[in-house]
Amino acid sequence: MEEMSLLNHSGGPVTRSRIKHDLADLGLKDGDVVIFHTRMSAIGYVAGGPQTIIGALLDVVGVRGTLMVPCGWNNAPPYDFLDWPRDWQDALRAEHPAYDPDLSEADYNNGRLPEALRRWPGAIRSRHPDASFAALGPAAAELMAEHPWDHPHGSDTPLARLIAHSGRVLLLGAPLDTMTLLHHAEALADVRSKRFVTYEQPILVNGQRVWRQFRDIDSEEGAFDYSTVVRRGVEPFEAIARDMLSAGIGRQGRVGAADSYLFEAEPVFNFAINWIEAKLKR
Repeated sequence: MEEMSLLNHSGGPVTRSRIKHDLADLGLKDGDVVIFHTRMSAIGYVAGGPQTIIGALLDVVGVRGTLMVPCGWNNAPPYDFLDWPRDWQDALRAEHPAYDPDLSEADYNNGRLPEALRRWPGAIRSRHPDASFAALGPAAAELMAEHPWDHPHGSDTPLARLIAHSGRVLLLGAPLDTMTLLHHAEALADVRSKRFVTYEQPILVNGQRVWRQFRDIDSEEGAFDYSTVVRRGVEPFEAIARDMLSAGIGRQGRVGAADSYLFEAEPVFNFAINWIEAKLKR
């Protein structure tokens, strides 16, 4: 009964050819370099699941195009493990596996698609344990190369390179506040009240497990206090994205049953950094 309700809601099974058609109508095209965020349940009953969605995306961007997703690390040590009792910390340090781009699962909070893409034959994942991305296509190696250990959302990162490649941002049923590219604007915005985090995670160095300290903007609790410029109950990234859409940046359409959006990466970054600086420098 639940499956039939879902089928009725979505207008029937959402197939690879239907997704391909809807993506083309939205404006995605051959040769695009695109970072995508997906809420698969919003699309409807996708016949074949993540494999179907990735297949449809590849159909549209073609052999010249590149797909990119934010991954993170699902089983990363908690940021606050340094507050644990000493014997707990020692146990974690002694045996927690190092981040491995080939083995470490993508963060489940990013949905099913990042894990599916990073495991796709030919995909490349960046080296950063906490802020990793994965990409598939001819630009993948350049996008993922030498992901900076510190400030992994800032300059010379996969997000910066996405802009340099005239990339695009696709939200397939995903909320506007999931747009990872806005962290790049936060990282580079000239605002003094920026919040940072430092944390430790194990990585592989010449085949050996090594604990390393990292520094980044606080992308979990928020790089800034937006409470004075965004009304209560609204996610800051959603507010920025809606203002962006009102300014004529981005396209909206349907993919399956899902409200979806397609943006050019550079205008998104320029708008977001100006928005942040104008509102938070007051």
